Order: sequence, then C-alpha cells, then structure tokens
Amino acid sequence: MEVLSSRILIRPRDLGVSHHFYREVLGLAVYREFGPPHGRGIVFFLGQGFLEVSGSPERLPDGDDGGRGRSAEIWLQVRDVQAEHRHLLDAGVTVIRSPRTEPWGLVEMWIEDPDGVRIVLVEVPADHPLRQDIR
Repeated sequence: MEVLSSRILIRPRDLGVSHHFYREVLGLAVYREFGPPHGRGIVFFLGQGFLEVSGSPERLPDGDDGGRGRSAEIWLQVRDVQAEHRHLLDAGVTVIRSPRTEPWGLVEMWIEDPDGVRIVLVEVPADHPLRQDIR
C-alpha cells in the first residue's frame, strides 16, 4: 500500500478541553480546522505527521471499554480506496465499512488491526478542496 499522508485521530470525551490542551498547553500549531462551530475538528501539526482532534469516543459494542470508548484511530491517505479495498479483501483483512463518499467529500473505508485499532483509509478526490491551491 502506498501511503500518501497519515495522521492519528483522537476522539476525546470533551472536545473543548482537548482542543485547549493540544493548542494552548502543548502549543501545537494548527494545520486546519473543519466542521460546524459546535463540533469543530482541528488537525494539528505533529512533527512529520498530524494529530486530528475531533468527534467523540465511539462506544465499543460489547461494552468492555471501562466507559472510555474508542478514542484513537489511524488515518491513512491512499491514491485509490477501491483498489486498496480489493487488495485487503484478497489478503483476508476484515473490512468494517466498505468505501463510500462521506458528506465532507472524502472517500473512506474502515478496517481494524489485529488489536482492534481502527484504521481509516481515505482517498481525496481530484475536485475536493484539500486538492485546491489556496495561495
């Protein structure tokens, strides 16, 4: 798999507190912000990578999460999500959610690693704002 970009996703219990921690306490620089004002996501620069703080923890179906929920994921940008979907199915990987275009315009597919860490494979379509030169 050719990974074009990546980030760690954190789904905090309290979005405002986490935004304050990463922005003000740790002093991480903001790469971009997105979403509605009441649930704004922020992607921070994290050395050679990115840290996205958005959403809220997903409760695990079996309830065996100590009340914490799933709070960390890996985001991998690839050239062609459909091709990766076929490759991963052929390799026996369980696909949690097949590729689909999200309301925000990205094509996403979800898998999990052997320990249950969610991995989001993302394709940025040619006409998406992330591909536009904003200079």
